[in-house]
Amino acid sequence: MDLEQRIARRQTARDDDLLVDLSPLNPAVHLPDPVGRGPVLERLLDVLDPVFDQRLPPDLAIYGPKGAGKSALVNALFTHLNDQFGQRHRQIGTTTRAGTATDSVEFVHLDAYRTTSEFRFYHTLLDSVVEESVPRRGVGTETLRNRVVEEFSSPTRTAVVAVDHVSDPDSPSEAQLRQWFAPFADDVAVVAVGRSVPDDWSAETVHVPEYRQHALVDILTERVSQALASNALGHGQARRVAEWATGDAHDALAALFGAADRAEADGANRIRASDVDAGIDGVPENSVHVGRVFALPENRRAVLSALVALDPIPPIDDTASAIAEGSDLSPATVKRFLYELAERNVLERVAADSSAGSGRHPSRVEPRFPVAVFRRVDAERRT
Repeated sequence: MDLEQRIARRQTARDDDLLVDLSPLNPAVHLPDPVGRGPVLERLLDVLDPVFDQRLPPDLAIYGPKGAGKSALVNALFTHLNDQFGQRHRQIGTTTRAGTATDSVEFVHLDAYRTTSEFRFYHTLLDSVVEESVPRRGVGTETLRNRVVEEFSSPTRTAVVAVDHVSDPDSPSEAQLRQWFAPFADDVAVVAVGRSVPDDWSAETVHVPEYRQHALVDILTERVSQALASNALGHGQARRVAEWATGDAHDALAALFGAADRAEADGANRIRASDVDAGIDGVPENSVHVGRVFALPENRRAVLSALVALDPIPPIDDTASAIAEGSDLSPATVKRFLYELAERNVLERVAADSSAGSGRHPSRVEPRFPVAVFRRVDAERRT
């Protein structure tokens, strides 16, 4: 973010405001320039070096734990490389007009959370390499596949395609991805981004370790400088959150997001110790990445939105009835969604009644994701 943007953002806030823009504390938002990852970026550039001679690099697996900044690194690097090479899209060709070829290597960043089917994979990829928007209706998977193959049929057009969150829950399997890439495999270099190296991977790998505490403090400080008013968060508070998060930037940012959200709701003009406590308490152990939750289908997100508004959350049958009352869904459908989300570990089933006694106790569900982040971002998306 440049100086003019920083000044403009602060001009929109009053002197007594706590928040300038809460989005930099959203763990699903990536900044243009990653903090504290110089050596890893150099290693990635070493592997991608052939692109500077207009040649495809080898396939690459980028792996590391949740919250290590893998997605942020790839997003920033690909954005800068596309800017450097001058991203040149082609118009979607028609039977009477062909597009103009390009001799540049293009860089495409796909999120496996949002490309869960073959149709969505080809649609998202095609939409990334052509100028015009690609229709979602009236076209089939085979048509999209053929169009992608056509786009890369020219020997002078190639791309480096990163697929993020490979092998995560709700993502396509490695075998599916290999099958989807197969029709144009010679024209693209695949960058698999995930928590582990894909099975039977024989190409290049780059490990992204968890953040050291001092690096995580720097990330939090940078994000806070964009999100909150000056001096709204003490250095000791940032250090405490970083120490608690043990190298996981996702959880650290989610905790600060929750702390800022709570402080603003109370009308405070700075983050208090109690806000930090609440922010940390609001991030479940082994929490689900909020990006995965935001990528769920609209009807599932709507059920989650209604769920987190319940306080306390009652047993599942009562929860399903309460959510159904405010929606077009039946209690049976809501209940099915709740069980499905629990099977996918977005929710956790727990006993609703721990009192002694025989017989089967009812269960309820609890979110396994940072509720404060989801609730606020989801509400903003719906307005």
